[in-house]
Amino acid sequence: MNQAIHFKTSMFDVSKERKNPINPIYGISLLAWLKTELAGKFEISEPDAEDWGWYSELEFDGKNYLIGACAYFEEGDNPQDEIEWAFQVDKRRSFKEKLFGKNKMNVSDGCFIFFLELLEENPNFNEVQIA
Repeated sequence: MNQAIHFKTSMFDVSKERKNPINPIYGISLLAWLKTELAGKFEISEPDAEDWGWYSELEFDGKNYLIGACAYFEEGDNPQDEIEWAFQVDKRRSFKEKLFGKNKMNVSDGCFIFFLELLEENPNFNEVQIA
């Protein structure tokens, strides 16, 4: 099960994002920013589209994760306004781990805590909360 962090920011102009070819959902700018911001600490894959938004993959403490983002923005909204975002962290588990209920994703997971603290400590992100 993935864990999500919701927040608001006016840091990104989502109206200038490349279009999601699957579903008209915004969110690539957050993942692109994270890729740049964390360069040298983590290798984050190039963001790619999904029907629920955008995702990238990374390795954290020897485990593989999928991180996802979507912005609650619709055509006609002002892109300079503060926009609500959802950021997801999902741990990849083997079939055996799933079968035996091992290494489940939760809010105490190191990768989740890392991203939660990164967003909480950045003054450009407001109303950061676990959803």
